Amino acid sequence: MLGAIVNYLTRSTMGIAAPTVMKDLDISVKEYSWITGAFQLGIMLQPFCGYVLDTLGLRTGFAVFAAAWSLIAMAHGLVHNWQGFAVLRAFLGLAEGSAQPAGMKTVATWFPAKERGFAGGVFNIGASIGSVLAPPLVVWAVLAWNWRAAFVLTGAFGLVWVVLWLTFYRSPEQHPSMTDEERAQIAAGQETHLAAAGTKPSILSILKQGQFWGIALPRFLADPTWGTLSFWVPLYLSQTRGFDLKQIALFAWMPFVAADLGCLAGPVIAHFLQKRGVSLINARRIAFTLGAVLMTGMIFVGKVESAYAAIALLCLGGFAHQTLSVTVITMASDLFRRDEVATVAGLAGMMGNLGLLIFSLMIGGLVTTIGYDPFFVALGVLDIAGAVLLWTLVKDRAAPEVKV
Repeated sequence: MLGAIVNYLTRSTMGIAAPTVMKDLDISVKEYSWITGAFQLGIMLQPFCGYVLDTLGLRTGFAVFAAAWSLIAMAHGLVHNWQGFAVLRAFLGLAEGSAQPAGMKTVATWFPAKERGFAGGVFNIGASIGSVLAPPLVVWAVLAWNWRAAFVLTGAFGLVWVVLWLTFYRSPEQHPSMTDEERAQIAAGQETHLAAAGTKPSILSILKQGQFWGIALPRFLADPTWGTLSFWVPLYLSQTRGFDLKQIALFAWMPFVAADLGCLAGPVIAHFLQKRGVSLINARRIAFTLGAVLMTGMIFVGKVESAYAAIALLCLGGFAHQTLSVTVITMASDLFRRDEVATVAGLAGMMGNLGLLIFSLMIGGLVTTIGYDPFFVALGVLDIAGAVLLWTLVKDRAAPEVKV
């Protein structure tokens, strides 16, 4: 979770500093969309990250990626034009794309099935906390020094985390504090049909499975919400609602606090349903659907007159998105073998970021002519389609039930 906090803190720095950076370097909205698009192109290589983590090993692989994204983030402070930002954002996206596969692989490795949903929710809280910390921290750095210092500061946190990760993380088999009883408890709570096969994951085999597309396509439709909250809402508050930098610092973090609660709501709903006899997969699908219904509140963000009402609706969107997002992300560990989880999470993440990339480029190309309203409406309905796909494509195969 701490790694996810640092990951999202560094990636959110650009969005918070954007009004100042764009003014200082004379970057247009369209050029900014190319900068955000470059990040999404890089992060779409999540399957590469997942494959490296599944083959090289979680401890070493994640440390390499985290060190890379920290140094790249710090290098943003040396840039003097939008093209330089675009190049660095692409490499940052590649390195930061490791966080989601690494988190899911950790959850699948360390937790029995009945605890995976909650553990995944806690891990995903890191994304929200990182995004919550970004506005006050980045604005403080900009006002105290300049926007270049903000990138150096947030990147430096990542290097500190790498040291902590290498010092403390071990697998259950290698951790010196683990007892045989604890290892047995973890093993007993895992589904036997999802045990590691001892072979390298086959991307082609995964892509042929409807189960994969059943979680990848909903992510394609859902992930534009998080990108909009991270990269475009600060600009929306500045350009449409008239917020200055200090007001952005006061309010832009609020949707991510609501998202923290959503990270826990999805697993709690699924666990509640499981205790009442609903299967694990159906419980996850119901939690996703409830989140999708709540997401329809985003339709009204641009229609309300009060800026504070708009922020409240954005908070509802953050809560709803994480309720459904953490649910579908966790399903990678419910449906695939332990030695495929990171690769599957990476492939699904690629689809999610493809959706975010397309959506972000559309905002950059059209917002000056049609405004933000149509995009908020789109975010309100896309997840309903995602819920339909989740129920249609994912099959609740007969499997040994795990008591909860």
